[in-house]
Amino acid sequence: MHIRSKLPDVGTTIFTVMSALATEHHAINLGQGFPDYQMDEELIALVNAAMKKGFNQYVPMQGYIGLREAIAAKIQFLYKTDVNAQTQITITPGGTYAIYTALTTVLQPGDEVIIFEPAYDSYIPNVEINGAIPVLIGLRAPDYSIDWNEVRKKINPRTKMIMLNSPNNPTGAVLREHDIEQLREMVDGTNIFILSDEVYEHLIFDNIPHLSILRYPDLLQRSFVCFSFGKVYHCTGWKLGYCVSSAEAMNEFRKVHQFNCFSCNSPAQVALAEFLAREESYLSLASFMQDKRDYFHQLMLQTKFTSLPSYGSYFQLYQYNNISNENDKEFAIRLTKEYGVATIPVSAFYKSGMDSKTIRFCFAKKKETLQSAVERLMKIR
Repeated sequence: MHIRSKLPDVGTTIFTVMSALATEHHAINLGQGFPDYQMDEELIALVNAAMKKGFNQYVPMQGYIGLREAIAAKIQFLYKTDVNAQTQITITPGGTYAIYTALTTVLQPGDEVIIFEPAYDSYIPNVEINGAIPVLIGLRAPDYSIDWNEVRKKINPRTKMIMLNSPNNPTGAVLREHDIEQLREMVDGTNIFILSDEVYEHLIFDNIPHLSILRYPDLLQRSFVCFSFGKVYHCTGWKLGYCVSSAEAMNEFRKVHQFNCFSCNSPAQVALAEFLAREESYLSLASFMQDKRDYFHQLMLQTKFTSLPSYGSYFQLYQYNNISNENDKEFAIRLTKEYGVATIPVSAFYKSGMDSKTIRFCFAKKKETLQSAVERLMKIR
């Protein structure tokens, strides 16, 4: 039997490769984006309580209504935008699923999607598997900002969607007011959709406001905005997220969703509905994670690596020009095997594999983990 691959150029992801190497060589894993510390015990207790109360069967396809109402209240509290819990919010098994479903909802073969690189590695395959064409625009180093003049040049009648990610994975860059102004001007009067990946919504630093698309009702009407509970509450293995859109677009989103996942983990949804009322649980995340970023940055000053700014997310990029001329994948593999620290080469976030001698570190770890890792990195020759 022969399968004609829909993704002929896709192999095992670098995240799987590096995590397997980390396990094989007993390395400290600063590659894959997950915490190594415990999540909130109160949230665990709420899930346990929900199970004991019998919330162990399917909830509606759209998601547990109590959770959708809590999300709508949170959106109003944070962004002063009224969202209808019944018609505009769908609970999904993670943020990546929400992104895939939004793309599948909108795209037809031959459509073009503008993607900014370096980009989270699911974007391009998600576009291509729908028969659409990724139109790639490089973010401008060292701040990884968007060149909106380049975007204007790439827009044409086939442009169906622009994909945004703020805070950005892998760079930690964030959208600013001028980015929103440019975006508004560019899509006004067009049929271009926006997909806004905001899974690191609360992990934004230095008192910079998160400019969620949810702040702007005119943009929300043409957008799918995707979130992750795993990133917010340190429970990436739960694989729960949600998508917010207009009622009309969400109706189409649910047509795809109902024949794919249909319904997500019930007791976790019930628990999250109650836990979302603890506003401090997500409002405190920025300072909590910024402390880790700053701690890691101070430790890394003892090494030969050169830092690039990170304004949000779990991640910070470091260049190694002062250490080696190896390509970034070879260098990352050598770090894992010889020094016991796993990272992710930034070339993995470019379709072309562009190598800028830069690797990504995840600092969402216990301080003792970060300290142990840097002690090993100080030994690099």
